[in-house]
Amino acid sequence: MTDTVLDRFLRYVQIDTQSDPTSPTQPSTEKQKTLSRLLVSELLAIGFADAEMDSNGYVYATVPANTDKDVPVICFCSHVDTAPDFSGTGVKPQIIKNYAGGDITLVGDKSRVICVAEHPELNNQIGNDLITTDGTTLLGADDKAGIAEIVTAAEILLKDKSIPHGAIKLLFTPDEEIGRGVDKVDLKKLGARFAYTMDGETAGTIEDETFSADGLEISITGVAMHPGFAKGRMENAIKIAGEIIARLPHDVSPEGTEGRDGFVHPVGVTGSMEKAVISMIVRDFTVAGLHEKEAMVDEIAKAVIANYPGSSYRIAVKEQYRNMKEVLDKNPEIVEFAVEAIRRAGMEPVRGSIRGGTDGSRLSFMGLPTANIFAGGHAFHSPLEWISRQDMEKAVSTIVELARLWEERA
Repeated sequence: MTDTVLDRFLRYVQIDTQSDPTSPTQPSTEKQKTLSRLLVSELLAIGFADAEMDSNGYVYATVPANTDKDVPVICFCSHVDTAPDFSGTGVKPQIIKNYAGGDITLVGDKSRVICVAEHPELNNQIGNDLITTDGTTLLGADDKAGIAEIVTAAEILLKDKSIPHGAIKLLFTPDEEIGRGVDKVDLKKLGARFAYTMDGETAGTIEDETFSADGLEISITGVAMHPGFAKGRMENAIKIAGEIIARLPHDVSPEGTEGRDGFVHPVGVTGSMEKAVISMIVRDFTVAGLHEKEAMVDEIAKAVIANYPGSSYRIAVKEQYRNMKEVLDKNPEIVEFAVEAIRRAGMEPVRGSIRGGTDGSRLSFMGLPTANIFAGGHAFHSPLEWISRQDMEKAVSTIVELARLWEERA
């Protein structure tokens, strides 16, 4: 076992941990536990006496305090699973040492190229060591980079007695990519007051805001009829669903929005002539914005159904997560300390908002206020995913400085 952040990262990404949204189990795939078990064994070998994995695949461990001050217990969290969007089987990480600039053609599928024009952050990586895939899988920097960084920083804090710090909790979760990352987390066992997910992108970024999110489902009941006798009588639920989707405005879609714009996004359609279901996700930085978009969808469905007198529809909305800024604004020191830690680690801090969510979104509303810090990866969920060794090392330094800061300010 080696102990650099790069060595750990290369070891972790070769373990397939893809989650499965169709599975009812927790974790959704048993293979996630392969990495979780490895993490426990590594943590125990380093000297974390309480490292353990519970039956749901969550890994817990503690860096004991080495100060007499009453320091709030903080937690660092990352997720073991990779996204269902692209294969995570047989990851073959490629290292480009001393990157000289220019586009990167991936060796396993030369039709796939990481282009500087599409990934301008590459311009800030000249001379760094980049890690990519071979083009046939995703890399898994989301979020195995975060895991490698937390374990590496935790070992430094455990062994270097010259760095004063309070108790630091480690948490590694399954199924974050499918929205179940904290479904069964034991916050009492964790025992932390504040937390940071290491799950962001560009080095130097601290994020204290996410989308608020709802799931929306439209159930359509049509009029089934033998196609040979259907004239003027059949009302095909599949076609009704298609009309509703076709009327969704482009400027309220993921592909038509950016920045602080929210969207409505159909993610699945199932059905038959008689019944069809459209599954959508709704995203906005405000709850009022969510409700506006949900009302828009309802109006579209109502207008379409008006042309089908024998048919009906029903809309069901389910809350998924809420903008963590609502909680973090009540605990400003969480972000303030992260900004200072990033600066001490040699970077210019950049405050950002996430056009998505993290485990921290739900943890914040479960009583554990949680901000999101960069892990250094780019082009997540795709075969073009990449990260640099130097950015991972900066994340390690940020964690160490954060631990030091909480003790200083206690």
